[in-house]
Amino acid sequence: MSPMRSALIGMMGLAALAACDVAPTGEGSTGVITGEMRADYLDAVASVGCVLRDERQYGAVDFQAGLSREQTLAITANYLSRGKAERVGDGNSIRINTGPCAA
Repeated sequence: MSPMRSALIGMMGLAALAACDVAPTGEGSTGVITGEMRADYLDAVASVGCVLRDERQYGAVDFQAGLSREQTLAITANYLSRGKAERVGDGNSIRINTGPCAA
């Protein structure tokens, strides 16, 4: 087997392994949320002031972190359930209190 073919086969194997890290997301599905996705989410939330109020903040977080809305909502709900976020103001806004947003 040529060295070029061996390298190509090796790269295909790595791509297959990488694909296993995150399951494809379907309608209404969040797929697998990875640690990297959570870190990207936290960085994006910090960039909007650590509070998710409305479509502007959620849209910015989705875009910056490369997440679907379902993934953003799932991560937010997880932080709420673990006490790493809290409802503020009118109860519709959520302040994240972990990572770069830790008080």
